[in-house]
Amino acid sequence: MQRRSSARRRVVPAAVGSLVALSLLSAVSAGAQPAAGAQQAAEAQPGGGLPSRAVPQSRPVTVAEARTDAYLRSLRSRPASLRGFFVNLPKGGDLHNHLSGAVSTEYLIELAAEDGLCVETATLTAVAPPCGPGTRPAADARRDHAFHDALVRAWSMQDFPPGGNGHDHFFDTFGKFGEVTWRHRGKLLAQVADHVAGQNQFYLETMVSPASDGARQLAAEVGWDADLAALHRKLVAGGKLDGLVAAARKEADDGDAEFRATEHCGTGRARPGCRLTVRWISQASRGSAPERVFTQLALGMRLAERDPRFVAVNLVQPEDGNVALRDYSLQMRMVRYLRGAYPRAHVTLHAGELWTGLVKPQDLEFHIKEAVDVARTQRVGHGVDLVHEDGWQRTARTMAARQVAVEVPFSSNAQILGVKGAEHPFTTYRRYGVPIVLATDDPGVSRIDISHEYQYAAATYGLSYPELKDLARASLQYAFLPGASLWQGNPTTGGYRVVPACRGERPGLPVRSAACQRLLYGSPRAELEWRQEAAFAAFERTHARTTR
Repeated sequence: MQRRSSARRRVVPAAVGSLVALSLLSAVSAGAQPAAGAQQAAEAQPGGGLPSRAVPQSRPVTVAEARTDAYLRSLRSRPASLRGFFVNLPKGGDLHNHLSGAVSTEYLIELAAEDGLCVETATLTAVAPPCGPGTRPAADARRDHAFHDALVRAWSMQDFPPGGNGHDHFFDTFGKFGEVTWRHRGKLLAQVADHVAGQNQFYLETMVSPASDGARQLAAEVGWDADLAALHRKLVAGGKLDGLVAAARKEADDGDAEFRATEHCGTGRARPGCRLTVRWISQASRGSAPERVFTQLALGMRLAERDPRFVAVNLVQPEDGNVALRDYSLQMRMVRYLRGAYPRAHVTLHAGELWTGLVKPQDLEFHIKEAVDVARTQRVGHGVDLVHEDGWQRTARTMAARQVAVEVPFSSNAQILGVKGAEHPFTTYRRYGVPIVLATDDPGVSRIDISHEYQYAAATYGLSYPELKDLARASLQYAFLPGASLWQGNPTTGGYRVVPACRGERPGLPVRSAACQRLLYGSPRAELEWRQEAAFAAFERTHARTTR
């Protein structure tokens, strides 16, 4: 269940240990306006400039939204209350989340102790028992606070020094706690789901590596064939790939059972995570041999068509790795081929998680473009190096026209790449009308939560309450949920306008229209969106009373 590991060392821009250090309150306290740096950078690009009509356009604001926005602005000098506002804010779903990196570090240490694992004293890496020379029991961390704190720092970005190599430390954490995470998918999900529900979210898409050992073995057995159609036939022949699908489904069944037992679902002691809608994204290791990457992608897409718990595939591990760079275009062609074979499977791709100084200039020129044009991805993860790509304006317009959303985890972008504030393309994506969803990436490693990311966005880019509300709406609109949407057309550029069937209905009250009832009962997407609108109505009523 390891997210990705750093295969080598590179010189990278200085990263920050946490965006908390950037003072989330400073911009809000100053009555911030949207950051101009990203816009100026965009305008300076050769042959570029911004769209003739800036998007998103302003939209009508309700009285309740205006009062809630006024309340938000009144919290400038009250940090504790400001934090409470963002925790209570309905925030849709988290669409870019790696399960192993989402679990709190303290819980990983406790699981290591429960499983009797050992820790190498030199590297602070968890290993299987027995504990021989150069190791000590992970259970020692229960009594030895210095050992516990050292593990927290080694397995996360806690106390990471400014100016250090955040890129390598971030990715190395997955190798250090990897022995813990593969054992307990259900328990990991239980801890993460409780946290996500506590952040007032309704939906989670999280990444895992299904039937990882079996996929590795099958790839080695089949070998590489540059003819992708022939390679796919070899995987499918004799039911080999279907055997992997069955193994992955059994793995998911076991995880579900562990999750339900841990959460006491279906009992009077059910925990909050039981109410969360969760879907899996199958990840492929982009730093692996081509036959393994193709096998993992084929498994994930076949699984998405056979089991509704799985919805999509993604490529993980550092995008700047040697193999990842060498095979990037090949992997985009793999995804394109498999999309034709499995048209009902969804695709989201890490692309553009790069920055100047991390790779050669030519490697900054095309990753997002190929993910969009060749692989035909439906979402882009990170997309940080946008304005360094050749013809990036066309790519941005294509993303806007096709509603290819970009998943933005501000904290990991700062910690891994050292990119934050005006350097981040957040404002550029918005001006081009590209859908944006805020995400956490690896909140356990980053030591943050989704409320932190929304608060950072509000402070850094001067976002109003209605803009924050629409970002939360986007996280369900662009989720890989089945069914029709509650919203008409392209809500990123046209605004969030309720479909005619539900127009005039009031969220939080009984639905009167038969047409609206049919939509909500027949569409999991619309049902979750309606639940969020009811939560917004309750949230706004609370803060509207406060401002009177």
